[in-house]
Amino acid sequence: MSKSLELARTFLGKLVHVTMDRPLGSLHPREGFLYEANYGYIEGTLAPDGSELDAYYLGVGRPLSQGTGVCIAVVHRLNDDDDKLVVVPLGTNLSDEQIVEATHFQERWFDTTIVRC
Repeated sequence: MSKSLELARTFLGKLVHVTMDRPLGSLHPREGFLYEANYGYIEGTLAPDGSELDAYYLGVGRPLSQGTGVCIAVVHRLNDDDDKLVVVPLGTNLSDEQIVEATHFQERWFDTTIVRC
């Protein structure tokens, strides 16, 4: 198991707080692609890439600066040790297909699979 997946799996099913550094509609600072979902990090965690653990905050159609929700899945990158949490507001449920579709704007460059509890 990759170090990133090992860390990310500890958040599955838990309530977490996400700080958005790339809200819905913003542009990636280097690559220039549009964020089609709120994207941020879990403060106080350290991922294998040396930055805080990343998270998609799905199920909300407006830009957010922060959000609390449940980690329902992990986008596990098979060709990059930089997995992403999938966090949604309480009471929201998404299928694997919906997660893949919602994160495709960034994950299209990686070989990914959805991991759940």
